[in-house]
Amino acid sequence: MIQSPNPELDLTISRVIKAPRSAVWSAWTDPGSFEQWWIPAPAKCKVVDMDLRPGGAFTTRISEDGGDFKPHLSGCFLRIDDLERIVFTNALVGGWRPAEQAFMTAIITLRDHPMGTDYAAHVMHKNGADRAMHQEMGFHDGWGTVAEQLARLVERRS
Repeated sequence: MIQSPNPELDLTISRVIKAPRSAVWSAWTDPGSFEQWWIPAPAKCKVVDMDLRPGGAFTTRISEDGGDFKPHLSGCFLRIDDLERIVFTNALVGGWRPAEQAFMTAIITLRDHPMGTDYAAHVMHKNGADRAMHQEMGFHDGWGTVAEQLARLVERRS
């Protein structure tokens, strides 16, 4: 069961993407496509692991200045509902192993919309301080930017 957002602990974004849900799903689940939009440009993303199954590793690296790639996300998929939902966390790493630093769990939901796909990200935090830190880090700008990059990628392909 997916819970409603708790405004004291969660951050959310949503938008309509003018492309079929299958195109958005593919951009989320194909590592080569994912690398094109997951990190705000001009930074670059590299997918190290994307094992799309519960307990599967989800690891990305970032290059902010065109140099070496550094750790970005090290997490674990919790749920994969084909064409509908992806749930991942950085509280665990692949194989259900506990992570060093738990920060968030994200639920990505895709629903049909008359103009394409209703895309929503619901990001949950363990406490208000983590939520506030994520908001201050620029959650809405960052996650909004990557949602826009995702939209541009799939809309031009559709």
